Amino acid sequence: MKTNIRNNNLVVFVLLTFFVISFLTNVLGALNPSASLSFGLTETMAGFLPFSFFIAYGLMSIPAGILLETHGERKMLVSAFLMSFLGSILFVLLPTFEIFLLSLFTIGCGMAILQVVINPLLRVSGGEEHYAFNSVLGQLCFGAAAFLSPYVYSKFVTQSPDSPVDSVTSSDWLSQLFSEELNWVLMYALFAALSLLMVVVVMFLRFPSMELRGEEKMGTWTVFKKLIHNRIVILYFLGIFTYVGTEQGISYWMSKFLQNYHGLDFETVGAAAVGNFWGLMTLGGLLGLVLLKVLDSKLVLRVFTGISILCLVLALFAPVNISLYSFQACGFFMSVMYPIIISLALNSFKEHHGSFTGILMSGIMGGAVMQLLIGFIIDHASLKTGMLLNFIGLAFIFSIGIWAKPLISNKTFGKVD
Repeated sequence: MKTNIRNNNLVVFVLLTFFVISFLTNVLGALNPSASLSFGLTETMAGFLPFSFFIAYGLMSIPAGILLETHGERKMLVSAFLMSFLGSILFVLLPTFEIFLLSLFTIGCGMAILQVVINPLLRVSGGEEHYAFNSVLGQLCFGAAAFLSPYVYSKFVTQSPDSPVDSVTSSDWLSQLFSEELNWVLMYALFAALSLLMVVVVMFLRFPSMELRGEEKMGTWTVFKKLIHNRIVILYFLGIFTYVGTEQGISYWMSKFLQNYHGLDFETVGAAAVGNFWGLMTLGGLLGLVLLKVLDSKLVLRVFTGISILCLVLALFAPVNISLYSFQACGFFMSVMYPIIISLALNSFKEHHGSFTGILMSGIMGGAVMQLLIGFIIDHASLKTGMLLNFIGLAFIFSIGIWAKPLISNKTFGKVD
């Protein structure tokens, strides 16, 4: 296994891929009110948008891991970006609700493949001794894109017709393609161009000879059957399921909540709130790195989850200014949940980490299922009532900090090996 040859070009590519994944994924919350208005959606129908995207993770994560071992990185990366391009350009050419669902599913399949490929690729190309540091850089790139994407959307939809023609978002020929109600669809023209550019980049890259370590391999279906009958595996799967469901349950609906209950413009204030949610999540992750060096990860998880619950209470029931900032603060305190759950899960087993990771990544489908449930509740009660479902997710995550029994605890300063 050739893991001693560093390839800085590939490291930069992987970091760029983290950026692209986030840029395409985390705009959905900002787009929610625009899509609902353009297509006249009920809240249940609006819930099908993230459902179509995130259900792809549940369907593609494990098959993508198996295909990676037989087809290699280059083919998988090209396939993933081509799926993203085709899904994006299809919606640009045929901007209907039904096509949007199909496009989101296609893009989601591409993003699921990318998630499976780039983590082991980062380990090999950057060197195992630098993997932890490079992973943090990847998360920073992910957070930067999540912060930027809603602001780019806001520029597209708020551009004045009288703005200078040299602006990238106000070209005459672009403005003629869509009515004012559908100008947000231009985001997917940008996504298509970005995806196609990444295909070109992949074709010119040189990939190292890479062999997955034994614990990284997906394993046989027999191994999967054994794991899915393990109670601890199911509980950690539910941990990822509820985390992604809650993360999206707050970020996807907050713009519409701020509009409906506080009269804040979803194209500007709402989009900025979504962007800040992801930006603060990045900052919270940096604080989490420090805290995990001095405190047990289970304690950090309980404290941050408890504060997240308080922030969500204020976001849903406090006056406008407190509500606005509390929604954004949720991102800061939810930042440590995903990496801690993953680390507690993998540190609870000595073997089959590749297969277990595939099951955990399938839990990302929680972002699909919970949004559909929230939308259904909203249609039959209210938006505020629907968002109460997020408390169930946070409560389960808090419980992980109580019942988790990892074989290896996180290393803190002063702890003797």
